[in-house]
Amino acid sequence: MAFVRQENLYRPNDLLLVAVSGGVDSVVLCDLLSRSGHDFEIAHCNFNLRGEESDRDESFVRTISRNYGKILHGNTFDTTRFAQEKKCSIQEAARTLRYEWFAEIIKVRNGDMRHTGAVMKLLTAHHLDDNVETAFMNFVKGTGITGIRGMLPATDKVVRPLLFAGKEEILRYADAAGLHWVDDSSNLEEKYSRNFIRRNVLPLIGEIYPMVDKNLAENIARFRDIEILYGLSVERLKKGLLSQSGSVWRIPVENLRLTPGVRTILWEIIRHFGYSARQVDEVSSLMDSETGRYVASATHRILRNRNWLLISPVQSAQTNVFLIEETVPDIVFPAGTLRVKIIGPLLKDELDAGADITFLDHRDIRYPLILRKWKQGDYFYPLGMRKKKKISRFLTDAKRSLPQKENVWVLESDKRIIWVVGMRPDDRFRIGPGTASILKVKWLKEEG
Repeated sequence: MAFVRQENLYRPNDLLLVAVSGGVDSVVLCDLLSRSGHDFEIAHCNFNLRGEESDRDESFVRTISRNYGKILHGNTFDTTRFAQEKKCSIQEAARTLRYEWFAEIIKVRNGDMRHTGAVMKLLTAHHLDDNVETAFMNFVKGTGITGIRGMLPATDKVVRPLLFAGKEEILRYADAAGLHWVDDSSNLEEKYSRNFIRRNVLPLIGEIYPMVDKNLAENIARFRDIEILYGLSVERLKKGLLSQSGSVWRIPVENLRLTPGVRTILWEIIRHFGYSARQVDEVSSLMDSETGRYVASATHRILRNRNWLLISPVQSAQTNVFLIEETVPDIVFPAGTLRVKIIGPLLKDELDAGADITFLDHRDIRYPLILRKWKQGDYFYPLGMRKKKKISRFLTDAKRSLPQKENVWVLESDKRIIWVVGMRPDDRFRIGPGTASILKVKWLKEEG
């Protein structure tokens, strides 16, 4: 098919798994694949939702597989029970069960073919009318450009080779080819939103705008290109705004404020950290808030700290990155507690308090401090040295074993490591004659 070649949907030697319900769309897809000589297998799901009709569909698909001489993968699901257990809708349950099972088949078959260079791809019979309905539903739900461009001809999980064809075109082909199919009575039930839109909303709009289906289809093509251009622009802006230190991301507030389409770019940043679209305004308000205010998602926290917005993981027992704010004296982490305090001049004997306490010149410290496990590529300037040294080499020279190395923590300020906890501070923060304010950091080790 020209559409397959144009979109590069699959290769001649790929094995195709066709999801077949028994309806006209999937029957036509099987016939087209058979006529083209492409190798394919059939997968059918019996969701046990329509009684005898579900069993009729299963029997019909078995007949199709015999007629084409193709392998049939069949599975029967207790969809209602699954929906109750997962507390989701029947439609969502059926979708989850269907695609998880398809993925299992593909994994096994790809393993069988790993030496041939071919792969198995999942094909569904979604067509242009389906895509128009999807784009319209997404538009009224408010899903942004990604939603209103509808379904793509191919994603990592599924290929849709009929996406170019309208329903009427598919029916004409089926009649001309003398094909038989079964109808799903649930497609007539208007309790499902898609059916209601298909049978009522779009025909009603068509009375005012007779070309509604054609216009929406053309818009889908336009929005597909727009999404690509939008993505390129978003990535460029994000790259200019975001910087990372460990698991903490930083956004300069003034740069963000001057960014065109600030709410849109902010959404494109925060949605990857568990935030909803409804939280965009709340996060945006941090640009005008005082230091210390934050907005949390289930997994992250965005904190206003001076001229920055800091995005960090929510702290938990498994978290290996901790933020220490200027107003928080103690931070509990897996290796114990870090006690942070700003003090005045030191007595001479305090400087010999041991490796678990360090004293640093406070004037160059920038908050929040970041406490994290060290990683490859980290470096600092060990106290007494004017040259930087990689922490990996520092630990090797200190004769630390591999398990010991894995449990070394570092304290960081403004992307500079100021202390290898329990070992050595950074020379750039050493106390000198001009030091007026001192940061005292004490490690209280975890007992046992």
